[in-house]
Amino acid sequence: MASLLKSSTIVSFWTMMSRILGLVRDVVLANLLGADGKSDIFLVAQKIPNFLRRLFAEGAFATAFVPVFSEYYEKRSKQETLELLSKVSGTLGGFLFVITIIGVLGSQGLMAIFGFGFYVNDPAKFYQASELLKITFPYIFFISLVAMYSSVLNTLNRFAIPAFAPILLNVSIIGMAWFAVPYFSEPVYALAWGIFIAGVAQLLLLIPFLWKEGYLTKPKWAWKDSAVRRIMKLMLPVIFGASVSQINLLIDTQIASLLNEGSISWLYYSDRMLEFPLGIFGIAIATVLLPTLSKYFAKEDMQHYSGTLDWGLRMVLMIGIPAAVGLLWLAEPIMITVFQHGAFTAEDSFKAGQSLQAYSLGLIAFMMVKVFLTGFYSRQDTKTPVKIGVISVVSNIVLNLALFKPFGHVGLAAATSIAAFINAILLYRYLHKHDHLKISKKSWIWIAKLIIATGVLLAGLWYFDFSIEQWQSWTRFEAIGMISAIIGATIVVYGVLLVLMGLRPRDFRISR
Repeated sequence: MASLLKSSTIVSFWTMMSRILGLVRDVVLANLLGADGKSDIFLVAQKIPNFLRRLFAEGAFATAFVPVFSEYYEKRSKQETLELLSKVSGTLGGFLFVITIIGVLGSQGLMAIFGFGFYVNDPAKFYQASELLKITFPYIFFISLVAMYSSVLNTLNRFAIPAFAPILLNVSIIGMAWFAVPYFSEPVYALAWGIFIAGVAQLLLLIPFLWKEGYLTKPKWAWKDSAVRRIMKLMLPVIFGASVSQINLLIDTQIASLLNEGSISWLYYSDRMLEFPLGIFGIAIATVLLPTLSKYFAKEDMQHYSGTLDWGLRMVLMIGIPAAVGLLWLAEPIMITVFQHGAFTAEDSFKAGQSLQAYSLGLIAFMMVKVFLTGFYSRQDTKTPVKIGVISVVSNIVLNLALFKPFGHVGLAAATSIAAFINAILLYRYLHKHDHLKISKKSWIWIAKLIIATGVLLAGLWYFDFSIEQWQSWTRFEAIGMISAIIGATIVVYGVLLVLMGLRPRDFRISR
């Protein structure tokens, strides 16, 4: 338990650093581009490779590769494990190279799909977005290899460097925004090259650490190898099942391109604030759980397996419940404080705050999905999440079509949150039914305490609530000071309340 908690803390820390820099990056983008047409164009060109990154690299490949690699690591010789890595890296690299060439040459076709509104309503935007995609699309090649090598290091219990690597994306974009923009005809082109450079930098970062661990191998094409085929076979359903939330968010973007100018940007900035707690805690816990659960499953140690999954659920709810309430209550003040400057207006803060409220309703579900999916992929069950994912995506599409006309971009965010709960509930029902996850008595008591403590926090937020007019009247430094004081006070009060209700270090132990 101590090792697992330590690993989670390491990943959470570096993920938090990445999210902080990501927040700085988004502030720079908001100030530079605002929430108008130029911003929408860049965000779509950025979202396509990032969507594919989460779909193939962090989603499908990582969840299919880690259980197989863990099995080799636990049961086979090091030479056999290295041979597997060599074949997988060569085969994956070959496929990615071909996909990258197709993506660059077919950028207009991809943009016609993902930026349908541009294609129909504004040919100039469509052309520029297609040109930007030629620059950003190769990111998928580099970052997929980064995901593979990160999975190797995570299996070796080396979590810090893979968790640090995403920081380079934020540093690269911020650097290009601050120093390179004057040398480009349009700022968006400088930002696009920042994404390309970040992919190269992240890959180069991992290579020395792989070499130090003795796991830097020469890539070898081995499409017909049985282990490679096994991983690819596992990947196909995971491509859909592991990235349901990303597919839903991309559908939001497609429909948003048909709405008022700025809708894509409002959804993007509100989603970025949601990603802050989701990335620091939800994804961090899931990152540590997958190789750990895979090892327990390979050893057929189901007692530790079930207890570890139950522990993961407790950890994400401890943060997810109060974070969801905080984002719901402080949505617009957060947008005013963080983004309202330069080209980002008060109207943008209001609109983005609305969609953040809708997204925050689904935060707990997003976090639970991350944990529940590790319970499937660690056992190499990639088909069940697909069946459940189909239901979630179809639900999201139906809800999008029902809500986007009366509620605009807010309806799209609400549809995504509802679909996330459908996904989480169905995943849990299956795990519970097949005895893969039994929520312990300790966890139910834990959850009750979290709800009570969060209720007290909500009462405090209501009592000390400030009007939006007051937030708008403060200087940026005054707003930052106030939001920091509120967040800091709620963290302290939340912790004290849990201690007063009997929460102790032993409660962080994994149930047996």
